[in-house]
Amino acid sequence: MIIGVLGAGQMGGGIAQTAAQSGMDVLLADANLELAEKGRSKIDAQLKKQVEKGKLTDGDREKIMGRIKAVNGVQGLASVNLVVEAVSEKPELKFQIFKQLDEVCSKETILASNTSSISITRIAAQTKRPEKVIGMHFMNPVPVMKLVEGIRAIQTSDDTAKKTRDVAEKMGKTYVEVRDIPGFAVNRILMPMINEAVTTLYEGIASVEDIDTAMKLGTNQPMGPLTLADFIGLDTCLAIMEVLHEGLGDSKYRPCPLLKQYVSAGWMGKKSGRGFYKYDV
Repeated sequence: MIIGVLGAGQMGGGIAQTAAQSGMDVLLADANLELAEKGRSKIDAQLKKQVEKGKLTDGDREKIMGRIKAVNGVQGLASVNLVVEAVSEKPELKFQIFKQLDEVCSKETILASNTSSISITRIAAQTKRPEKVIGMHFMNPVPVMKLVEGIRAIQTSDDTAKKTRDVAEKMGKTYVEVRDIPGFAVNRILMPMINEAVTTLYEGIASVEDIDTAMKLGTNQPMGPLTLADFIGLDTCLAIMEVLHEGLGDSKYRPCPLLKQYVSAGWMGKKSGRGFYKYDV
């Protein structure tokens, strides 16, 4: 099986790496070949760290990298059996990409989106094969996190759902099927918690460090919600909250003003060097 991954950033790179580690051939695409090659190089750097730690042999690293080929844009994905789109959480961008994939890929190719909140039904409606469109929501970091949410659009066929589950399980993931409702399952629960943690900071109830410590020790979470928000990306958290707020129409999903302010300032979390904490980038 040949897997296509569109988007060579953190999520796309993680999906490509995980697929290759499970023995699949991967075509990694981005807006241009340079970006795709850059994403491939980052995967190699991650694998070299695993070699240095003794968790992977250099020979295995070479085999994994040999299964990943960088290609130039959507046009480079014509031969894949399943493509996972992993670009920014912008509805219009995803709609445009799925129209392009629909034209380029074989009629038998399954088109999956790694969206964390955008309606799969709306994405599927952009194509002439809505029955072959599905959500395949990986968790970050993909090589470590075991879960994949499988989101069926109202149009998704049973055959598409089964084949997608098979691919996820071959990648070593646990697959849970959820309805196409804003936020799906994980983010419907997680993002309001993160947003409430930001509101707790905004209202001066506790400091960043004390909020995270309280949640780690008080609820046995491995990572505090503000640290987790930084790892996810504050822009992504905001985008998901906006989808929840708009899609469900309930004020409890209104994004915290402080979250909006951080994003406006360019404080996106770990990837930008600053969020609720500061990082070396």
